[in-house]
Amino acid sequence: MNRIELEGQVAVVTGGAQGLGLAFARRILASGARLSLWDVNGERLEAARQELGGAVETAVVDITDADAVVDAHARTEAALGPVSILVNSAGIAGPNHTLEAYPPEDWKRVIDINLHGTFHVNRAVVPSMKARNYGRIVNVASIAGKEGNPNASAYSASKAAVIGLTKSLGKELAGHDIAVNCITPAAARTPIFEQMSREHIDYMLSKIPRARFLEVEEAAGMVAWLVSRENSFTTAAVFDLSGGRATY
Repeated sequence: MNRIELEGQVAVVTGGAQGLGLAFARRILASGARLSLWDVNGERLEAARQELGGAVETAVVDITDADAVVDAHARTEAALGPVSILVNSAGIAGPNHTLEAYPPEDWKRVIDINLHGTFHVNRAVVPSMKARNYGRIVNVASIAGKEGNPNASAYSASKAAVIGLTKSLGKELAGHDIAVNCITPAAARTPIFEQMSREHIDYMLSKIPRARFLEVEEAAGMVAWLVSRENSFTTAAVFDLSGGRATY
C-alpha cells in the first residue's frame, strides 16, 4: 500500500463507524491525519474508535439535523483544529420497491439522509475552509446515481442529486484551493447489504464487468489521493469505482 501524505491535516469521515466510511478512516489515519468519526450509531462508533485507536475523536450526530452538524463541526475543530478534509460517507440504501409501491416515509428518509445530510455536512465545513483557502471534500455517491437501479428509485435519485450538488459546489469553490469531488462506487459487501433484497444484490453483481463486488480498500485508496494536497487541480468531478459498469 502506498502512503498518501496527510500529515498535519484534520479529517472528518461521516458514516465512519462501519463499511466504506470505516475503510476511509483507516486509510486516512494511516496517512497521518488527525481524525474525527461522525455516525448516528453510538455503539458502532465506539467499536470503531477502539479498533482505530483511542486518539480518534468521535461525534454521535444525525446528519439530517443541520444544527447538530454545525455543533459537531465546532466540537471537532475545538478538539483537533481546523477541519481540512471531509469525506461524507453517511448514507442508506432504503428498501427495494417499484416506484408506485415505494412507501413515502421510506422515500423521505432516504432523501433526508443521502441528500439533505450531504448538504448539511458540506455547508458546515465550507466557511472555515474558505477562510483558510484550503480544503478537500469527497462526497460518496453511487453508480446508481449515474445509471439508476430498478426498484431503488429513492436511492438512485438521492445519489444523482449528490453528484449534482458536488459539481455545483466544486465550481463555487474553484477560486480557492478547495477540491470538491465525488466517487460513484459499485456495490461493496458492507452492512448496507442488510437493507437490500437478495434479488437486488444479484442484479447489481450481474452489471459489473469485473464480476465481483468492490473491495472497501480499493475505494479507500482512491479517496486518500482525492483528499491529499496532490489533488490540486481536479474539482467538481466524478470518479468511477464501478468495475467497468459505467463508461462515462
